[in-house]
Amino acid sequence: MTRTVFCKKYQQELEGLTKPPYPGAKGQEIYETVSKKAWEEWQAHQTMLINEKQLSMMDPGSRKFLQAEMEKFFAGEDFEQAEGYVPPSE
Repeated sequence: MTRTVFCKKYQQELEGLTKPPYPGAKGQEIYETVSKKAWEEWQAHQTMLINEKQLSMMDPGSRKFLQAEMEKFFAGEDFEQAEGYVPPSE
C-alpha cells in the first residue's frame, strides 16, 4: 500500500516518499510534508541550479543557497531559476 502525505507544495494528498531523503529533523519534515512528485521535481530543479550556476557541494554557501531555494520551492514562493531558463509550455 502506498503511503500518502498532504503535500505542502501541491496542497493535496499525494504519494509520499518511501524514506526521509536525508538524516535529521529536516529530512523527517520533508518525509512527512512533501510528496514524491514534489521531491522529484525539486531534485531535477536542484540539479539544473547546480549545473547552470556551477555550484560546489563542498562549499557551505552553495549548500545554504540550495536549502533556502528548496524551502521557497516547496512553499510555493518565487524561487531561483537558471539564467535564461524558459519553462516548457504545457
